[in-house]
Parts: sequence; C-alpha cells; structure tokens
Amino acid sequence: MSYDGGQAGAGFSTLRGRNYPTIRQFTVFLENRVGQLLEVIRRFEGSKVRIVALSILDSAECAFVRFLLSHPEEGREILERAGLAIIETDLIGVEQPPGPHALLEVCTALLQAEVNIIQAYPLLVRPHGRPAVALMVDNLELAMETLANRGFTMVTEGDLQEND
Repeated sequence: MSYDGGQAGAGFSTLRGRNYPTIRQFTVFLENRVGQLLEVIRRFEGSKVRIVALSILDSAECAFVRFLLSHPEEGREILERAGLAIIETDLIGVEQPPGPHALLEVCTALLQAEVNIIQAYPLLVRPHGRPAVALMVDNLELAMETLANRGFTMVTEGDLQEND
C-alpha cells in the first residue's frame, strides 16, 4: 500500500533519484581474513549491480571496504540481505578535465572554496568516456556549487549505470 497523504494520484519524489548530484558510498566492515572480500563481491553475481569504485582500508584485525555501486538501491538490499553492517555516505563524483594536471585543478578549486577532501579514489568506469574520481568532502553543497561554477562535470548515480 502506498501513502499519498490523502491526495489521490499525488506522488512523492525523493532526493535519491537517478540524477541526484551525489553518489552513494557503502562502507562494509569485514574481518581481515582470506576470502572475506570475495565473499562480499560474489553477492552481486547474477544481479545488475556492478562495483564502479572500490577502496579498502585495512589493519591486522579488520578492513573497511568502500564501494560505489552502479545500482545503489539494489546494492544496498543485497548487502543488507547478507547481514552486513553498512554505512551509507554521500560523495561527489567529478569528471577529470582534459590536460596533464586535472586532479590539481579539482583540488585547487576546492581549496580556494575552503572545502576539505576527506577521501578520494578513482572510478573503475568512465562515465562519458572521461576518467573520474569520487570525493568525500566536508561540505557537499559548497563543493558541488564551486566545481559547477568552475565548469567541472559532476558524475551522478545515473551516469554510473551507463555501461549496463
């Protein structure tokens, strides 16, 4: 049953749509032992969900595995069904401009706006044929506004599905 707030035919939309300007990162906590990562990755087998970025931070006892997924809603369901504790975080995706110092340009723009980059890693896919990075920043709105005003192209969740 769906709730329409008493207004038949009035649908609700959320900020979480195909073209919402941020992309979702899922962080999973794993024991640091042989086969744990493979076990998680295999859970996406047979689904349309693809890992489009991956980062691993590990220690002797545990690892934090960070994923960006082509289909985040379905991906979250798969991770939850597996009984994994997940943390969901919004990141920005930025296409790298042409030129030899593309990342320098992105970092300089964010520095000038006093936006701190907390995490960064490359995407395994190339939306629109260009390399791109995922960035966790301390101020999403300011970072997106700054980069857009400087002419950078943002990567949306919809862009991550282009290679289906």
